[in-house]
Amino acid sequence: MKKPVSRIMSMTVLTLAALWGNGTVAQAQTQAEQAPQAPQAAPNLTVQGSANQTGTETPSLDAYMLGAGDQISIITFGAEEYSSETLVLPDGSLSLPVAGTVMVGGMTLRQAADAIATQYSTYIKRPVVTVSLIEMRPMRVGIAGQVNRPGTYNLSSGEEAAQFPTVTEALQIAGGITPKADLRQVQVQRVQRDGSRQTINVNLWDLLMTGDLGKDVILHAGDSIFIPTATAVNPSEAVQLGAASFSPESIPVYVVGEVMTPGMVEVPPNTPMNQALMAAGGFNLRRARTGEVKLVRLNPDGTVSQSEVEIDLSQGAESASNPPLQRGDVIVVGRSGLASFSDATEDTLGPLGRIVSGILGLFPLFR
Repeated sequence: MKKPVSRIMSMTVLTLAALWGNGTVAQAQTQAEQAPQAPQAAPNLTVQGSANQTGTETPSLDAYMLGAGDQISIITFGAEEYSSETLVLPDGSLSLPVAGTVMVGGMTLRQAADAIATQYSTYIKRPVVTVSLIEMRPMRVGIAGQVNRPGTYNLSSGEEAAQFPTVTEALQIAGGITPKADLRQVQVQRVQRDGSRQTINVNLWDLLMTGDLGKDVILHAGDSIFIPTATAVNPSEAVQLGAASFSPESIPVYVVGEVMTPGMVEVPPNTPMNQALMAAGGFNLRRARTGEVKLVRLNPDGTVSQSEVEIDLSQGAESASNPPLQRGDVIVVGRSGLASFSDATEDTLGPLGRIVSGILGLFPLFR
């Protein structure tokens, strides 16, 4: 699993990246961790505490609570021997130089700083302690619905320790959204500290249209993301979705029949059919029926649809004669009537037929 890029970088490339990848389904697990309270913007995760301090915590510090696997830095001012970088142990404790063990699991960074300062007050007069988060522990989230690899994932922090994973980063890790995704009604299910469940409605379409980073909800451990199925797909919106950073990078489509290089081609999501034909080398002009092709599509319910598409290379991506492609689409380029007759003649007459078909093959040169 790739480490997610920072939230800011992810949004910077929102309209430049094109991701619509593999559809392998990851095996889901159901274990969820207890989540913090309300989602907040990425906080400054360096705080100070002292043995006598009782100041109120800012909302940004409430966004994260320490747990097993967090790596933190402890700096005790004026007492370098009491400073260290350490890992929160599985039982939620820290092993401090000289002072021994202190419990910090489930505490905010400010609470942890105060607890450490209290522990050190036996050895230092009025200690002032700074606690910084070096690296967040991986958080487990579940992703279901219209993504290419639904399942549970361990998300790490971004390149900066203070960057919490977001919904769009989770979608990237799950292989991107499918063409049927309804980004206006994304749901994040969150377990509160009292055991109740909270549903957060996320409109990622607004994020695409406005660039408002506040629409990209910060995730907490144990969150579940659900991407519903769109009731109708607007072709112009589908093209915009394909350019989003949480869409897969490419999709496989298959071009078979009378093209120069038949086979699978990798194209960006919602690539117009004409571009896929060009990626396969274009029509074999001596043999192809260039007026129309067949488009075969495997539907999500397992059925297969087939349509005849008239070819007009001058049409844009939203035209019925140049539809946007989906993952796994098959374009079948048939033989022209002359090529079919030539093949039948060759099969029937043997060597003489090959001579006749060779003569017939000259006719396209004089059109």
